[in-house]
Amino acid sequence: MTHKGVERMEGVRLALRLARPGDAGYIYSLRMDPAYNQHLSAVTGTVEDQANWLRRYLDREAAGQEYYYIIERLDTAQPCGVVRLYDIEADEFTWGSWILDNTKPAKAALESAVLSYMIAFERLDLTTSNFDARIGNARALAFYRRLGAEEMGRDAQDIFFRYTRAQFEKDRDRHMRVIHDPQTAQ
Repeated sequence: MTHKGVERMEGVRLALRLARPGDAGYIYSLRMDPAYNQHLSAVTGTVEDQANWLRRYLDREAAGQEYYYIIERLDTAQPCGVVRLYDIEADEFTWGSWILDNTKPAKAALESAVLSYMIAFERLDLTTSNFDARIGNARALAFYRRLGAEEMGRDAQDIFFRYTRAQFEKDRDRHMRVIHDPQTAQ
């Protein structure tokens, strides 16, 4: 059963809402676009394959194992990205499948991450986020380090990170000030 309160989370400029099979075209377009997919695992198939994947995902969502979100602009209700909380076990989860498109508003990276962690840490009561980034993805790596994530190791392709609820609670007010301040760059 989907946990109460995870269906939608609104912030200052963005909202996260659970993905549905009708979002397949948008998700597929992001994953197939070379501007966004160079640091992702390869995608094959069609929009219908993506819709079928989303239909199967609904079972994992219902079991509380995974939550896949469409990131929307609050001002237009238009999608501008995706993010996923998955491999949920005990009090840990993996944060990933994070893509923001070129229609995103200012500070979308920080705000979408904060909204994701509010769901995970505050609504799902999880304590540890694990994720990775490709070694060549300099922008993501810099963002994760600014966020306060701890590097846990690396292999030939990826750097592995951990971000805890304790760290989020320590950093949350600072993150919110940046999101709310029109003068602060991300």
